[in-house]
Amino acid sequence: MISSEIYYNRLQRKFRRKINLNLSRIKFFLKKKKIDVNKINGEFLQVVGSDGKNAVIQSLLAILIQNNKKITTYTSPSVISPLDRIFIKNKFISLKNFRKLGNYLIKSKAKLTLFEALTLIYILTIKNLKDINYHIVEAGAGFNKDSTNLWSSPKIQTITNINKQHLDLFGVKTIKDICKIKVASLSHNTHIYIGKQDPKVMKIIKKILKKNPSKKTYYGKDFKIIKKNKSYIFKDKKGKLKLKANQIHSEGLWDGVALAVKITRDLGVNNKTILKALPKIRMRGRIEYINKGKLRKYLNKSETLILDGAHSLKSGLNLRNYLLNIKQPLYGIFGIQKNRYPNIFIKQFKDVFKKIITLKIPNTPNSVSAKKLKEICKKNNIYSESASSVINAIKKISSKEKKTIVTFGSLYLISSFLKKNN
Repeated sequence: MISSEIYYNRLQRKFRRKINLNLSRIKFFLKKKKIDVNKINGEFLQVVGSDGKNAVIQSLLAILIQNNKKITTYTSPSVISPLDRIFIKNKFISLKNFRKLGNYLIKSKAKLTLFEALTLIYILTIKNLKDINYHIVEAGAGFNKDSTNLWSSPKIQTITNINKQHLDLFGVKTIKDICKIKVASLSHNTHIYIGKQDPKVMKIIKKILKKNPSKKTYYGKDFKIIKKNKSYIFKDKKGKLKLKANQIHSEGLWDGVALAVKITRDLGVNNKTILKALPKIRMRGRIEYINKGKLRKYLNKSETLILDGAHSLKSGLNLRNYLLNIKQPLYGIFGIQKNRYPNIFIKQFKDVFKKIITLKIPNTPNSVSAKKLKEICKKNNIYSESASSVINAIKKISSKEKKTIVTFGSLYLISSFLKKNN
């Protein structure tokens, strides 16, 4: 039987994997097939930004399901299986339906990028559903020309942290340019929620949105989250709420939770439901502790394994700040893509790890070689050693010493570890 990975590889061969931001192709297909996305049943919640989108989406999903709402989600990238990009009601899309719709697109001979094809598989999946309350859609790298920028009047558009990711992809040089790409084309008939930002970025966003007549809710002005001892206190005009979820480990992730709490409060979800949902939030590959699974057999009981897909400077800093609170010796397994500024990224961890094992991300052509990463570590006075595989990397670190091992640098790297762990 064909697996989801094998079929996904087929889609990669049929549709261009290289990102080419242009709405004309997907709009042409939708028009040709007479599909009006604005007539799909259910309200649309769109999530746009550079970092923290997954934290918001998974938090929204958990809270709204706890509130007995029926939800679909479209997210990127996949973490364990290509099928986990599309969630319908209470499960991921089946391989049978994924293949059926993928084959339909292939037979249509439509000229699409891979991301556009996946977006269409999602749209074709949900277009005839009648009992859905909310569709949560994650934007791709940009938004103005992104294949998810299709809905004229979504219920909500959410802006997570915006930073200088993808400068090369967009062909721009400044954070102002990035903000324009992600914010300037937001709907003029929606409710825009703006999450926590660097003060400079927040100022740029406010200036861009000044002429947008949509209702706006800003972090800091309309809501905020504060760490008090070991707790997090959410506050808006409706009052304070003490938030608790032992599986959420960093302030950066809590910023995403706060944004979801504000949105769901405004949607009428009561405090009791929100608090009951928080422990059910699951963020795969975001400071995720691996306490069971096949990888544990390569580790001693005294060793802790953490997987985190941090790959931007912002998410790297978030991970660094969390790791500084761990008292055990820290060892890293590091893999990253070439366009993620590996030299600048790893500088943040100069005094964090006792040793780093470098690893080329499996099945990822744009990843940096283990040898090159070792050279970059050496340049930054970080003790390192290269490995040839996921298991080889673990074996090079594992010993009887009590320690914490952290795999980081890419969600694609984390995906490789999680697949080995299943």
